[in-house]
Amino acid sequence: MKTYLIYKYLICFTMIASITLGCNSNGDKSDYAFIGGEIINPKNNSVILYNTKGKVADTFVLDANNRFIHKITNLQSGLYSIRHGGEYQMVLLEPYDSIMFRLNTYDFDESLVFTGKGAKKNNYLIKTYIANEKEEEKLSSYAQKEPEDFNAFIEKRTIKRLNEFHSFLEHNDAVGTPFFKSVIEANINYNAYADKEIYPFAYYGNNKLTHIKDLPEDFYTYRNSVDYNANHLSNFFSYNRFLSSHIENLATHAYYDNNPYHSKFDRHAIDYNKSKLDLIDSLITDKTIKNNLLKYKAIDYISHNHTEADANDLFNYYLTKSTNEDDKVYMKELVSNLKLLRRGNPLPNLTVVNYNDSEHLLNSIINKPTIIYFWSSNYKSQYRNSHYMVKKLKSVFPDMDFISINLNDNDDKYWKKIIDNYDFSNQNEFKFKDSKASRKTLAVSYLNKAIVVDENSIILHPNVNIYSSNFHDTLEELLQKKHLVAKQDAL
Repeated sequence: MKTYLIYKYLICFTMIASITLGCNSNGDKSDYAFIGGEIINPKNNSVILYNTKGKVADTFVLDANNRFIHKITNLQSGLYSIRHGGEYQMVLLEPYDSIMFRLNTYDFDESLVFTGKGAKKNNYLIKTYIANEKEEEKLSSYAQKEPEDFNAFIEKRTIKRLNEFHSFLEHNDAVGTPFFKSVIEANINYNAYADKEIYPFAYYGNNKLTHIKDLPEDFYTYRNSVDYNANHLSNFFSYNRFLSSHIENLATHAYYDNNPYHSKFDRHAIDYNKSKLDLIDSLITDKTIKNNLLKYKAIDYISHNHTEADANDLFNYYLTKSTNEDDKVYMKELVSNLKLLRRGNPLPNLTVVNYNDSEHLLNSIINKPTIIYFWSSNYKSQYRNSHYMVKKLKSVFPDMDFISINLNDNDDKYWKKIIDNYDFSNQNEFKFKDSKASRKTLAVSYLNKAIVVDENSIILHPNVNIYSSNFHDTLEELLQKKHLVAKQDAL
């Protein structure tokens, strides 16, 4: 019965779009498209559409059957995005498309399917996303190959994906618009470019990164064809991943211009981070792309445990580069909040809610050295990995507590359902009572951040990464220095 209703809805959706599109040939000449969908297990009653600039374009309210349909007028071809319950997915829209999607929030990416005119383009786009994610998980093992072998592997993989795409176009002439073709090829190519930019950091490591200059001459030949101002890709993950890692890579040359040839690479050196801002400013003219990249590179430095003087120095340097006033206000608030989180300061006393819906002040639940870590219901791999890693750390540091805080604003049943489904212990699972304000106070700008405090809620380290290869040694050294725990066995 349910299948029949969905099928009936799809038929109605297609008929409405077809009738309207047919009318267009005789009258309305404006470009538009239809978008609709059905949300299984919705996290709230709305779906948000973001335009090609990443700004909210419209909000759609779900009906009694958790569905919606909407006509977008004055449409420009581009990459839009739909967001529901904190998760989002890119949607490629062109004039006269009539797309419907269906997804289950319990398995967002894997369950998402498009139907209707324009659906084949978006289903293929999802296919490339999934392929990129799978390869990214394997990258650490591939990155141990010799440069020539790694380069050959990436080139072979890229050619294979491009050939598959061109074969798809041959069998689907109707969907092969120039814009669609450019987006898919960009997704394939820039993902490969990003892998190459990241490679030397993984292969050489901090101690031997100076040998980045010894890579084969043809390793970075693609740089001659890079478009630093591809505005239509400004919200595209593979493009931004490339730009971010590319800037990191280029800045290493400036680093070794100012440091001894064989010195250990320090990604937190202020001159290195200033050179990244210089490169962004010199290479990129598109304001959206430039300002976004400047912001995230500045956040990456300022959010770490630098001295207040260095943080202010880079912040002031950032202000001379950015032209986005909203970003500047955000960064000023971030710098101000981080001052309260410096080592030796008391942890801000925020209100949290436990699994049983009881409210507590955060400091009241801390009575021994504690690591506070964060997770989001929207990122399955992250919340599984964080809880798995903490389980390992508990066995190594039995004298420590670990407090898990979910960052979502969604209805509590989704947070609790994940805890139950994955059999996480609910003893130290919490949510913020006011998630937005609390994230700002603790300067949680990315999920891998964790905070270490002593038994009196005094901050020992405001920003550690539990996945870092040297995290165990850092934590052990920190705790021994404070005489809080005895030396532990290695993981």
